[in-house]
Amino acid sequence: MTKPFKTLDDMGDIHGKVVLVREDLNVPMQDGSVSDDTRLRSAMPTVLELADRGAKVLILAHFGRPKGQKNPEYSLSKITRPLSQVLGREVQFVPDCQGDAATDGIAVMRPGDIAILENTRFHAGEEKNDPVLVDAMAAIADLYVNDAFSAAHRAHASTAGIAHKLPSFAGRAMERELDALQAALGTPVKPVAAVVGGAKVSTKLDVLNHLVTKVDHLIIGGGMANTFLHARGVDIGKSLCEKDLAATADAIFDAAEAAGCTIHLPYDVVVAKEFAANPPSVRTCNVHEVAADEMILDVGPAAVEALADVLKTCRTLVWNGPLGAFEIPPFDTATVALARTAAALTKEGQLTSVAGGGDTVAALNHAGAAADFTFVSTAGGAFLEWMEGKDLPGVKALMA
Repeated sequence: MTKPFKTLDDMGDIHGKVVLVREDLNVPMQDGSVSDDTRLRSAMPTVLELADRGAKVLILAHFGRPKGQKNPEYSLSKITRPLSQVLGREVQFVPDCQGDAATDGIAVMRPGDIAILENTRFHAGEEKNDPVLVDAMAAIADLYVNDAFSAAHRAHASTAGIAHKLPSFAGRAMERELDALQAALGTPVKPVAAVVGGAKVSTKLDVLNHLVTKVDHLIIGGGMANTFLHARGVDIGKSLCEKDLAATADAIFDAAEAAGCTIHLPYDVVVAKEFAANPPSVRTCNVHEVAADEMILDVGPAAVEALADVLKTCRTLVWNGPLGAFEIPPFDTATVALARTAAALTKEGQLTSVAGGGDTVAALNHAGAAADFTFVSTAGGAFLEWMEGKDLPGVKALMA
């Protein structure tokens, strides 16, 4: 199948060529060490393939928020050794991402060598997509590869600008992400379901408005569901709710109806009088039986069973956000149960399941379901903007 972007398969002979690879190396640090190397591991396939094909591999990345100033606290030299350990190869460090310091560092590299360039955000022009910086970065290389979907929603020099200056390709991690997103909402096998959870409707308005035109079933959970229940005249006690968005919720109901999308809200819920682990007041009740001093903290078992039946009729699933307050037992029950159903259906080959967003990844890992989903994106902002139907500058640049 022809893809709308070029991949590493389209590069031809790259032996001796200098290839700039945009990766996301913005890893969490604790006491000077990398506390989660997921992003380093996701860079492996692209970096090793290019090195094995004889390219001089220069990794472009940002780290922290140095705000356009050189700051040793945010130097990518700290990532050189951890990346080297993950790759099982020596990784050099080059003290700038443009100019003489970069050129001098590259001059001593041999085909197959790998180097990390200094933090792109040490230059004020990075976040402004400054054409002078773009030209300076492009001048040090022959080819460009973007492998950082998680930074693709930013129109920065290293994510978008440079793609218009050099022959540009999607790296393996980027390619997998774009293929999964295309399968989920681009040209999905129908019927399509979406699970959207989280605390506030206000943060996901664009997502909901876009999804009702794209999916057959929209499952709303978390604190967001309370706002929709309130809009439907349900007394939700002291549950988290954005009551001023009732009219907005009604408009989403109307848009869904016009588009032939069914919105699913819980009809039984798990409530408690306090937001704490295993509180004595926890109980399950019909959604119309929530007391004035209770708050809804999870979807009830009958509703979860009904939602599982919905998923069994679907062929594609997009998931963003938990159904309840999953960080606190027993309010993780609904998220865990539905995630395991989705994972089982995916394993059986009945469902293509794509999930993304920070809380979502944590929730699916907690449920032990992430490994069986078709694709789990670790991108936060970029995944959300994609769910909103927005063009991502870093992706659009690859399509040009």
